[in-house]
Amino acid sequence: MSEPGQKPIKEFKAGTVKAAVWKEHREDAGRATIRYSVKIEKRYFDEASKEWRNTDYFFANDLPRLRLVAERAFEFIVLRASDEDS
Repeated sequence: MSEPGQKPIKEFKAGTVKAAVWKEHREDAGRATIRYSVKIEKRYFDEASKEWRNTDYFFANDLPRLRLVAERAFEFIVLRASDEDS
């Protein structure tokens, strides 16, 4: 997905839900290609440790925000890919 220390090229946030878009340059059958991936996670405060943590588990009321950031990430990737093809 990414090199250590590499940052996502774009992030979309809705409340505590975040989608991070990653870009990977690859060699595919001798041809340079670009591939995108998306990581979606939620931040929450862990009362036991008194620290903020990330999770990839969502409650039903998180799903509208998950859908929103996923749609924005998809739109970003599709539009960016069409710009790169031009």
